[in-house]
Amino acid sequence: MTEKNYNPEMMKAIKKAGSKIQKGIIKNPSDKNGIGQEITKTKEEIKKEDKELKKLSEKKTIQKKERVKKDEAIVNGVSLPISTKVSVDICRFIRGKTIDKAIADLEEVTKFKRVIPMRGEIPHKKGKGIMAGRYPINAIGYFIKMLKTLKANANVNGLEEPIITEAIPNKASEPYGRFGAIRRKRTHVKIKVIEKNKLGAKQ
Repeated sequence: MTEKNYNPEMMKAIKKAGSKIQKGIIKNPSDKNGIGQEITKTKEEIKKEDKELKKLSEKKTIQKKERVKKDEAIVNGVSLPISTKVSVDICRFIRGKTIDKAIADLEEVTKFKRVIPMRGEIPHKKGKGIMAGRYPINAIGYFIKMLKTLKANANVNGLEEPIITEAIPNKASEPYGRFGAIRRKRTHVKIKVIEKNKLGAKQ
């Protein structure tokens, strides 16, 4: 056997190094005195760190900010394909009502049981206090969708008795039609509700 394959002193040194690696201690070869540096941590230290991390995570969950209750809710309809003139009359019709009442009244209009009061040279309709009116079914469909969205927003904000205080239509940009001869109707609509208890303070 050659000296390279069999050297008793080298074999002993390899065994010692292997036992120290298993214990988690490795000697720095550049260290002349042979002082070892501990690399791995004991189980107790790891457990302590885990406990501290759990405590920090629990504190973070406790310190979450509470949602601030709001007094109002808003919904915006952008570039709706409805007439601005008709939207003005519908907004006047729903203003001052609760969301559920406004939805119920508009659904009655779609069934031709109620009329949207309008101004101008429009044929008269039957009904108490109504001179002229129409049944704008297309525009009412968009308003009902907006009111349902507004109701969901009011529930999220924690409003108990929301009342429609603002219903504002504004004329939007009118794009050209398919062949460029006719300009289509577009309207922006904003509807806002405030809690009934806070209504006097807001005004």
